[in-house]
Amino acid sequence: QVRLVESGGGLVQPGGSLRLSCAASGFTLDYYAIGWFRQLPGKEREGVSCISVSEGTTYYTDSVKGRFTISRDNLKNTVYLQMNYLKTEDTAVYYCAAASPTLGLLVASEVSTWGQGTQVTVSS
Repeated sequence: QVRLVESGGGLVQPGGSLRLSCAASGFTLDYYAIGWFRQLPGKEREGVSCISVSEGTTYYTDSVKGRFTISRDNLKNTVYLQMNYLKTEDTAVYYCAAASPTLGLLVASEVSTWGQGTQVTVSS
């Protein structure tokens, strides 16, 4: 069974950090682009970052550049999103997603497999 499982969400104060993990099972990440999306209630999912697992090429949306870092551990078949200097506007449900490799950030229509989502809340 092909699955992506996120973990690492939670409540953090502004300026704090969290690391999200996306563990794949049932397939190997090597031939995919893995992206992180986030979504607020009533809004569309927004692409935040993605990585070409085989090449390591990374992309970020402008609002997180310099604060978020995406990385992968091929041996663990896992992708991470390190989020530093978190802001209240980063609050959302974060989803991990897999798609065929592409240039630039993933868009939702390109995604073949979604994780279940993990809540990130930035609040004092």
